[in-house]
Amino acid sequence: MCFRINQLEGGEGLIQVYTGNGKGKTTAALGLAIRSAGAGFNVYIGQFAKGRFYSELSLLKRIKKIEVEQFGSRCFIRVKPGKKDIELACEGLKKAKKAISGKKFRLIILDEINIALNLKLVSLQEVLSLLRSAPRGKEIVLTGRYAPLGIKEIADLVSEIKEYKHYYKKGVKARRGIEF
Repeated sequence: MCFRINQLEGGEGLIQVYTGNGKGKTTAALGLAIRSAGAGFNVYIGQFAKGRFYSELSLLKRIKKIEVEQFGSRCFIRVKPGKKDIELACEGLKKAKKAISGKKFRLIILDEINIALNLKLVSLQEVLSLLRSAPRGKEIVLTGRYAPLGIKEIADLVSEIKEYKHYYKKGVKARRGIEF
C-alpha cells in the first residue's frame, strides 16, 4: 500500500495537544520540533511557566531553524502565581500571537500553555481565539497537564500521557539530561 505524502508547504496545519499526568509531553513536542526543522521548517517554541535552564536548550540554540523563548520565573510555580508570573505569561501569549500570525514559523509549540491556563495566567478565551484565527498552514502544539475541555475540543490530535508508575515515587530525584 502506498501513501500520498502531503508536504504541508502551504497546506492545512493542525492543532496537537500533549497532556496528562505522565512524563514526556515536552519531550514529544521537542522531537516534533527537531523533525520539523530537519524538514526545513522554522520552529518557534514558547515555554510558559519555565524560566530556568533545561539541557535541551543547549542543543536547540544550535539549530538555526528553531527559536526558543521562556516566559516564566526561575522556579516552576508551586504556590499561588504572582503578578510577575502573570506578566511573563501575557508576554508569552503576545509572542505566540506574533509567531502564529507571521510568515516565518511553520510549527509553533506552546510548551506548558495548559499549566498557564490552569493557573489562570492567561485566559482560555484568548487562547481559543488565537487558535481559531491561526492562518492556514500553521501546525500548533500545546503541552502541559490539565488541558481544558475547550482546548481538547478544538484540537485535531489529543494525546493524553498517563502515568502508570514513576521512579520519582521511589525517591529518584530529577536528573540532568533526563528530566532537565
